[in-house]
Amino acid sequence: MTFLGFIWANPWAFLLLLLLPVLYWYFHRAQKKKATFQISNVQIFKAWQGRGRVQLVKLNTILLFVSLALMIVALARPQTRDEKTKRTLDGLDIVIVLDISDSMLIEDMKPVNRMEAAKETIANFIKQRTSDRIGIVIFAGEAFTLVPPTLDYQLIEERIAQIQTAQKARIKDGTAIGVATAAGAARLKDSQAKTRVMIFLTDGENNSGMIDPETGLEIAKGYGIKIYSIGLGKSGPTKLPIYSTDMFGNKVKRYQPFESTVNDELLALMASTTGGKYFRATREDSLAGVFNEINSLETTKIEDQKYVRYNEYFHLFLIWGVILFLINRILNYSFLKRGP
Repeated sequence: MTFLGFIWANPWAFLLLLLLPVLYWYFHRAQKKKATFQISNVQIFKAWQGRGRVQLVKLNTILLFVSLALMIVALARPQTRDEKTKRTLDGLDIVIVLDISDSMLIEDMKPVNRMEAAKETIANFIKQRTSDRIGIVIFAGEAFTLVPPTLDYQLIEERIAQIQTAQKARIKDGTAIGVATAAGAARLKDSQAKTRVMIFLTDGENNSGMIDPETGLEIAKGYGIKIYSIGLGKSGPTKLPIYSTDMFGNKVKRYQPFESTVNDELLALMASTTGGKYFRATREDSLAGVFNEINSLETTKIEDQKYVRYNEYFHLFLIWGVILFLINRILNYSFLKRGP
């Protein structure tokens, strides 16, 4: 029962308040019947009726019943309740391994090309996570850790926005899938999370690196890492944009024929061997769908534990009730005591 901002543990105690008017009537009647001494003529006292100590006697009687009322309220046990929920988050550790080889500039995915589609989708994916540590590894002919696993999502988004292809970043071009897999696994090997996930995005097949894909896969499997592999773009003949600068310093874009190939068999093996899943994303909307599916498959476990604490306030009413009762008794047997 909630009343006057309090929760009342013993609301039945309020029924005792109904007895107070009866007790007051009985007490008042008994006081009237009680005589101290008799006199033959009371006219001399009528001028003083309702004044002085008579009024104090009435107030003292009211004081008695107020004290009893406060004690009854204390018996009803007024309380407030504080509810706290403790959340236990079983977060994941995720490393996103992104291919930045020059073929990622192929313009078959919106908003611009494969690279921008991947960056935009990864950024949206990160915004949906809440308690997972996420790291970014980029690779072409070699692999680099862009961001180690962290909860600083703002930092991750800033670094993702700065990602460039191998040509612009002036690193060795190529597609070193084995090296990239091993680099991603190295970032997760010391993870304390129950679930370790690698999201591997590439639009090519292995053609570079000191570590072959099978070795990189064994390293990841040995650390208990689940790989979600994604093949980007359409396979087959296409055009690769090439950027250069003319004699006037203007940026010039031209295209050269390019054969785009994705090693579906290898990427599917990486996923199936580690308990993950392989996806093929040929358009920007299918890439977004892939990340949405990964987001639903790898959710953070949340356990809620509710704690309730009751704050007792009965003592405040009881203390004032006792104080007023004692004042009543002291006045009744001293200053307001009735003589014979």
